[in-house]
Amino acid sequence: MSIPGSESSANAQFLAMDDMHEIRHLRVRTTRRKFLRAGAMIGMAGALGLAVDGTIIEPDDPKLVQIEISLSRLPEAWDGIRIVQVSDFHYDEHFSVVPIRKAIDIVNGLKADFVALTGDFVTVPVFKKYLGGSKRAARFIEPCADLLAQVRARRGVLAILGNHDAASDPQRITEALQAKGITVLRNRSIPFEQGGKRLWLAGLDDVLERQSDLELTLRSVPKTQPVVLLAHEPDCADSVSHYQVDLQLSGHSHGGQVRFPLIGAPYLPPLGRKYPRGLHRIRGLTLYTNIGIGTIRLPVRFYCPPEVTLITLRRMRQTS
Repeated sequence: MSIPGSESSANAQFLAMDDMHEIRHLRVRTTRRKFLRAGAMIGMAGALGLAVDGTIIEPDDPKLVQIEISLSRLPEAWDGIRIVQVSDFHYDEHFSVVPIRKAIDIVNGLKADFVALTGDFVTVPVFKKYLGGSKRAARFIEPCADLLAQVRARRGVLAILGNHDAASDPQRITEALQAKGITVLRNRSIPFEQGGKRLWLAGLDDVLERQSDLELTLRSVPKTQPVVLLAHEPDCADSVSHYQVDLQLSGHSHGGQVRFPLIGAPYLPPLGRKYPRGLHRIRGLTLYTNIGIGTIRLPVRFYCPPEVTLITLRRMRQTS
């Protein structure tokens, strides 16, 4: 792939990103003051849940976000193609199962060309050492996959793994999803053809768990053909932007899950802090960060409702 500088420099950026966030051990350096502040704010949000209207605290009701994204390398034959993105399911049988079911109804009503599932189907517990270990978290993938088997798309349903999936039992999760007809992309790309022109959908394995290999992912893609990359952590876009990738779809951050007016989110995860939600432009790369469906640690969302995103791709018109 041709990139500014050299491909080795882009790889170095991935490694530097890993080191910066101490990814090797998945440690988040949170000061006591920040931890107490985040806990207090989330506790406040939970208490307000008893009194505030559902338009503010709404963990169970996904909203549909519709956007158009223009790409300069998108062929005319692919103009108007529709991709639905859903992310961060964190399946459990009591809480997230409700918005997941509602999200599936929304997705199927859209009759999209592709559906992109951008990771975190299960949840690794905080105290995994004392709660049966990381692999035990993967036991929720079968009921989650049973639900997601209901998702319909004209051209295909594709998925990547998130950091929780990669930290639990990625092989079991991959096999469970693929058994339901969902294509799991782990450092690989597949082409789709329409009107004699190709569009590549690529999936990057998890960056936080040090499973990603972007050069391997893009190795089979001709430099002149457009690429939509599924990558769980949005902040890796700074490195992805050095490659011939047109659009990156990410999740991971939950948009903060709890957000306060004028303050924002009291906590965002590593590699989900720079681009935690919405549309961004990094060099020639367009990034969209979906804020997810499920919740983690507490079943609360505050000013941050779950989201289903409908993305319509347009060929960028050249201005004279």
